[in-house]
Amino acid sequence: MTRATSIPETVTLHVPFRIVKRGGRKEMQLPEGATQPRRTDNTLVKALTRAFRWKRMLESGEFVTIAELAQREGIAPSYMTRVMRLTLLAPDLVEAILDGKQGSEVTLARVLEPFPTEWEEQQDLLCRPT
Repeated sequence: MTRATSIPETVTLHVPFRIVKRGGRKEMQLPEGATQPRRTDNTLVKALTRAFRWKRMLESGEFVTIAELAQREGIAPSYMTRVMRLTLLAPDLVEAILDGKQGSEVTLARVLEPFPTEWEEQQDLLCRPT
């Protein structure tokens, strides 16, 4: 059997993308308008989980102070207070983070920085490109 058309040995495919650093690792970013698969930021989810767990432990009376809890967890109290501030994030931001829909501008480093307590102001600050 012979074919009428020859099959090329090399096929070149051009995919426009750029490499960006996110959370200490490199990530591929597709151009505007391209659909990206949802990807959960595990470090951000882990920080949220810790924050709400620590809040529950303090509210239940299991630990009296942040310093006591931080000592048990083996971390600095200042870091614990920065992470616990994540419990003040707007519910829709928390949901977006858990669903992997938060956008590339919402990183752990960015949410650990001081942010407003007003939910609308959080959206404006955290969801705009840096």
